[in-house]
Order: sequence, then C-alpha cells, then structure tokens
Amino acid sequence: MRPTLRQMEYVVTVHQIGNFGLAADVLHVSQPSLSNQIATVEAELGVRLFERGRSGVTTTSQGLEFVSRARRILSEVEALNAAMTSNLPFGGRLRLGVLPSIGPYLLPQVVRSLHQSQPDLRVAVREENTLGLDEGIRNGRFDAIISTPEDHPNTQQHFLFTERLWAAVSHDHPLAGTAQITSDHLNGQRLLTLDTGHRLARIVYGIAGQNGGIVSNDYEGTSLDSILLMAATGAGVAVLPDLFARRQAVHREEVKVIPLSVPDADRAISLMLPERATVGESTDLLMKSLKLAATQFGL
Repeated sequence: MRPTLRQMEYVVTVHQIGNFGLAADVLHVSQPSLSNQIATVEAELGVRLFERGRSGVTTTSQGLEFVSRARRILSEVEALNAAMTSNLPFGGRLRLGVLPSIGPYLLPQVVRSLHQSQPDLRVAVREENTLGLDEGIRNGRFDAIISTPEDHPNTQQHFLFTERLWAAVSHDHPLAGTAQITSDHLNGQRLLTLDTGHRLARIVYGIAGQNGGIVSNDYEGTSLDSILLMAATGAGVAVLPDLFARRQAVHREEVKVIPLSVPDADRAISLMLPERATVGESTDLLMKSLKLAATQFGL
C-alpha cells in the first residue's frame, strides 16, 4: 500500500500545526478520521511519524523525511493541476521566496509590473534567510527564489545583478569623516552583520579576514535595522547591501553611510528555480520584471 495524496496532506498539515484537533479543523475532517488515516500510514510503512504528548505533537526524524518528500509530491501535483487548467504563468499562482534585504525594495516594482501584464496572476511573497529559502525551493514551498546563487546548488540559476556593499557608522566614529572605507580603515575594526544563516554574514567574515577586521557573534543582528542601530551606538562598522543602504540607511540621521571600497565587497543575486522546473514564458516574464526593476535602481 502506498500513501494517498490525501494522507500525505494530512501528515503535512499535522506537522505544520503540531496539533491533531486543529489540523482536523483546517482539513475539515473529524479528528478520529484524521488520526485513523495517519495511523494507517504509520502501520503500512512500519514507522512512527509523530510522537503524541500532553504538550502537543512532535514529528519524528522519519516523519520529517516523510513531510519533506510529501511536500514535493503535493507541490508537483498542484503544479500539474494548475498547468492543465490555467493559461496563466505559474498556473495562476507564483510562490516567491526572497532575501529580506532584497524583497522590500525590489519587489514592489516587480509585483506592480506583473500585475499590469497578468492581472489574474496571484503572487505570494515570503522573506526568509538563505537557509530557509534553500529548504523551501527543495521541498516545493517556493516556485522560485531570489537569493545568492552559491547557497543553492542543484537549482536552475538565472543571474540578475551584482550588489555592492556599503558601511554605516555612528557620527562620532573615527571613520565617519572618510569619503570611502578602504582595507586600511578596516584593520582592527569590529564589523557588524547578520547571523550566519545569511550569506551576507559569510561575506562579512571574509572581508574581515582579508582586511584585519573582527566579527563577534555578540554583535550579530537579527535584521539590517538592528545592525544599523548597533552601529549608531558606536558598536562598530555595519556592512549593508546596496538596496538597503541607498533606499533606507542613507535617510537615517543616526548613522553615516559610506561606500565600502575593499575587494569582494559585493554579492551576486540570482533568480533560482527547482532543478527540474520547466523554463518558458512564465520564467521569462518574471526575469524581465526583475531586471527592469533592478535597472531602475542602477543595478
């Protein structure tokens, strides 16, 4: 016996919600029916997918593997149904993942362009770090992602632009009066960045290593805004991507934003699709909208 699509949906929903009763409500079935179906899957496969406890439901390691594969299957089936019933790009719904440092600045123009050309296309955007985006493009949560290509091997990659990096310091920082920050300026300086779930952090660690800088995990930010705030207190030199620096940071009175002129102070940004995705008019439409928006920002 093989799990049915409906049974896969049951397992995935319980995993997402962590509660059999709430999952049954979402699926519009009775809790006993839901429990019986999942018990049937476990019995047929000879594995335990969930551990039940007073505090809720915990997915086992084998359950996580089941969920990951089931998501991909359900996503493919959904895409197949959409492709057969809709003439719209991406079957009428584009699930797009994007880096938080890119999405708020680039995507408004992209979504506007897509809506003008395809008013019935629905675009769902979710911002996640590189690790989350990679997981999402592999398990079928996303149809496409916008991220740094080196973090997503075995995907179809379409280059969009190269984004330079900037620095931000407090107004009383010794570097605040410089026209641009060079390698010599960074020697001994504390560099502020995001946690290592982001490609930006790994770039900053590389810059620090090449130029005698220091990166301390005590000063890792959860967002670019938090990095900016730490820089404003004099904690160090914040390293910021171009779109955020020019669209937001330059307007903040508490910091001075300065060009960062050191080797490898940039990052490539690409559109990634699942490895086996079909590239056609839908992808061309999205690429055209993305490149047009990037050009408007001088990227």
